[in-house]
Amino acid sequence: MQYRNLGKWGLKVSEIALGSWVTKLEGTEAANARETVNVAFDEGVNFFDCADAYSGGEAERFLGKVLGEHRRSEYVVSSKVFFPMGRGANEWGLSRKHIIEQLDNTLKNMKLDYLDLYFCHRFDPTTPIEETMQVLSDMVAAGKILYYGVSEWSPVQITEAIHTVKENHLRPLSVIQPQYNMVDRYIEDEIIKICEENGIGITVFSPLAQGLLTGKYRKNQPLPEGSRATWQADRQINNLLTEENLNKVEKLLPLAESLGVPLSVLALSWILKQKQICSVITGASKPQQLVSNTRASGLTLPADILEKIEKILDYKPFFRKIG
Repeated sequence: MQYRNLGKWGLKVSEIALGSWVTKLEGTEAANARETVNVAFDEGVNFFDCADAYSGGEAERFLGKVLGEHRRSEYVVSSKVFFPMGRGANEWGLSRKHIIEQLDNTLKNMKLDYLDLYFCHRFDPTTPIEETMQVLSDMVAAGKILYYGVSEWSPVQITEAIHTVKENHLRPLSVIQPQYNMVDRYIEDEIIKICEENGIGITVFSPLAQGLLTGKYRKNQPLPEGSRATWQADRQINNLLTEENLNKVEKLLPLAESLGVPLSVLALSWILKQKQICSVITGASKPQQLVSNTRASGLTLPADILEKIEKILDYKPFFRKIG
């Protein structure tokens, strides 16, 4: 496993991280999840991602219990805040009240004194951005979090947050966590450049596009039994199973085979070629999936393979000529 700094900051995170949003917490699934976390340590993974909204806080409690079996200095753990955690008017969003209450609840859930990373899950248009940035800065000063950032925010929102921090001399916004993968590359248009200019690290989620880029979903073939596409309530993966995307998978598979790696490893290593990306947050329901994913760390894709990938993906950055 190789490690990268969190942007310009001193914290080092493993290139492959383990997320817990799809963790099932009963019976065999719970045993697999526990084993996967422990195998992650064996493989050199030191970054574990969670959120208060995952399974109504149960994911935090489960992950905290397993991480508690390891030395605190061994791992970096993150959580997030924004989504409703109750029916009250103040039980969601990014107000000072909700952030403080939910951060305290997260620390209680995970039995921790502090979080390494804390993210604003979404942007809150009902709360002034200076209120949100101020309370996050205060929580850093209080020692409850070490670094803070945002997840799915637009370039304008990120830029406004950076400006607010500088104008008010607050603790810096250090990291963002956007979605990024071979079929969703929007952060390349503006966000990566913003992060480069401000020393902000990027830890991406959904790097395998909900499982599309594992190669298990094939054109003109039935959905694999028990796969996410057969049970996921919001049908995110089903919406990605378009003819265009499945055609790309069919063309990418031979490239992965030529390198002797699974398509998932090809997709993860392709992401890591972006130097501003410090970690890729993967999901794994079984330990062997996690072990396979870690093969992407340190894997350099040959120039000819990268060229072929770009032709297959056929990405066209957003551009509007003015004048």
